[in-house]
Amino acid sequence: MTTEPEITDEIIAAHGIKPDEYADILRILNRAPNFTELGIFSAMWNEHCSYKSSKKWLRTLPTTGPQVICGPGENAGIVDIGDGQCIVFKMESHNHPSYIEPYQGAATGVGGILRDVFTMGARPIAAMNSLSFGETTHPKTKRLVHGVVEGVGGYGNCFGVPNVGGEVRFHAAYNGNCLVNAFAAGLADTDKIFYSAASGVGMPVVYLGAKTGRDGVGGATMASAEFDDTIEEKRPTVQVGDPFTENRLMEATLELMATGAVISIQDMGAAGLTCSAVEMGDKGELGIKLDLDAVPQREENMTAYEMMLSESQERMLMVLNPEKEAEARAVFDKWDLDFAIVGETIPEDRFLIMHQGTCRADLPLRALSGNAPEYDRPWEPTPEAEPLADVPQIDPIDGLKGLIASPNYAGKQWVYEQYDHMVMADTVRRPGLGAGIVRVHGTEKAIAFTSDVTPRYVKANPVEGGKQAVAEAYRNLTAVGATPLATTDNMNFGNPEKPEIMGQFVGAIQGIGEAVKALDMPIVSGNVSLYNETDGTGILPTPTIGAVGLLKNLDEDLIGGEVRDGHVALLIGEPGSHLGQSALLAEVFNREDGDAPQVDLEAERRNGDFIRANRANIRACTDLSDGGLALAAFELAEAAGVGVHLDTDATPALFGEDQARYLVACNFDQAEALMTAAGRAGVPIHSVGKFTGDSVKFGTSEAPLADLADIYRTSFAATAT
Repeated sequence: MTTEPEITDEIIAAHGIKPDEYADILRILNRAPNFTELGIFSAMWNEHCSYKSSKKWLRTLPTTGPQVICGPGENAGIVDIGDGQCIVFKMESHNHPSYIEPYQGAATGVGGILRDVFTMGARPIAAMNSLSFGETTHPKTKRLVHGVVEGVGGYGNCFGVPNVGGEVRFHAAYNGNCLVNAFAAGLADTDKIFYSAASGVGMPVVYLGAKTGRDGVGGATMASAEFDDTIEEKRPTVQVGDPFTENRLMEATLELMATGAVISIQDMGAAGLTCSAVEMGDKGELGIKLDLDAVPQREENMTAYEMMLSESQERMLMVLNPEKEAEARAVFDKWDLDFAIVGETIPEDRFLIMHQGTCRADLPLRALSGNAPEYDRPWEPTPEAEPLADVPQIDPIDGLKGLIASPNYAGKQWVYEQYDHMVMADTVRRPGLGAGIVRVHGTEKAIAFTSDVTPRYVKANPVEGGKQAVAEAYRNLTAVGATPLATTDNMNFGNPEKPEIMGQFVGAIQGIGEAVKALDMPIVSGNVSLYNETDGTGILPTPTIGAVGLLKNLDEDLIGGEVRDGHVALLIGEPGSHLGQSALLAEVFNREDGDAPQVDLEAERRNGDFIRANRANIRACTDLSDGGLALAAFELAEAAGVGVHLDTDATPALFGEDQARYLVACNFDQAEALMTAAGRAGVPIHSVGKFTGDSVKFGTSEAPLADLADIYRTSFAATAT
């Protein structure tokens, strides 16, 4: 029998437990914990699982609405799309593992978010990812780009879910800590949703899926700490994924749910068996007793500590209707997956762990989850940004070339062509053309998906940056004709123990909350990833917003056409003027100064409503964000192979990043109708040029479209890979 290590100050610190937290553990237990118990507390009280620094602020977010079936607190959020159907979706981070081991870190991030979705009874129909890397010249960046992109594609393609969108950015702030945010959405019937709260005393607790190994032990604790020069020692904490097993697990789980055998179900993600069992018990106000001798293992002589903290992938835990045991077991035997009764629900507030006839842990279950520590961290508001000292001027074609030669704004074909976006045959739009769209199979409906944030805005002005991330998601959905429904957030920040970092978090939450309320896009799920720092240097604050919209009738609602020669270019919204924190400033002038653009949420709502109400007169549409009018016009033109001539060569008008704006292409008679409708609705509208010929012309500055397209399509691979 294995002898557990003695608890020392060094061991306590290595588990990420602060002295005052250890004092709380002594008080709760009225004794010292053993090694396994210390590991369990470490897993459940770390930042990644307990949200101890963020819970206070997350509670302020709007999370309800008539479309919301299930908000935060479950594996994923759920929104109603009519006809007895719903969309289940969530976004989560796998940042630390992906920096340590890019392929497996990214792959298991995809696997984990897919499990969150099908655990609730939904079949996944779409995936996205938001990726942030360091400078392309940094020695680690290219290896990270290759590993992460291959991991996302390798897992998602083999599992069989279309990857329909996302974003990729590069900035020196991510040199020591890349971000991998994975999104998944699934389709379910509203009367066939499954939740994680255990119910009933003496009910069997069943382990499902792949066997348990030592991979990922301590992963959640590692994800709640900064990096330093010991980073390579953390490699064993990264999990290893198997997408083919995950696909079988999904099919087996959905088949199992149809039998009536499932009382509650939870995937084993961060902290593995510990977190899944504790969360099920806590939500159901029950205790859990586990016998680890029954846990399927793929390695010999595993200790209780290792089994409880392993993050081996493709595993689930459920509470079983005992009358359906034989039927349930037969399903998993059919799919060649493990099915093992490993415990039972108990009435007491206890988390009881047995192994080899010995009690390895006896803990109050509520103290591990619902009563985990909660901090009101000191925070400082971000100082008000100084306005631009000078407004730069540039030849507009040179400015455009500077943007599209940057890996941040060059075409991302190298990335998304490695992803299967057509599997399941319901994808309407390929990545790279705005929001992704997937048909709801067998119906007239379709769902649109987008992922958005501009981290440099958030750093300069967290409140406006938080608003802008939501507003841009709203516009991306609107630009394809979808009605925005709801959002998920992935809050990536540095060390919350630093008041200035906590201030960024608080400001972003305030801005996001204002925006989702004003735009009727409640937050229904999400994830917080803190301590994204290396040697004391933090990332840019990156509160990624994933959003979902509905097209009730794809044929009637979709704005999905391409521009054609002779189309009029109309600007919906005010002319551009704001260059603070702009893409032009960052990429061409190597400056990050000025304030973020102000977000007028009333204008966002009004202009978005106008686009959707007048979609019949719109042939193509894109929102204006990074790069302003110039980049938006070029991207529409390049996608269609038609030139564009804009009337102005003024730098602010072309590259300003003012919000609440769209660029629309339409026929002349449609332009007249739109202008009349805009006048009635009080919506600013301006004719800014036309799509024609084979060149890009801004005022008198001109270049062949083919030459610019070549820069746009080759720069990412040339600089980032």
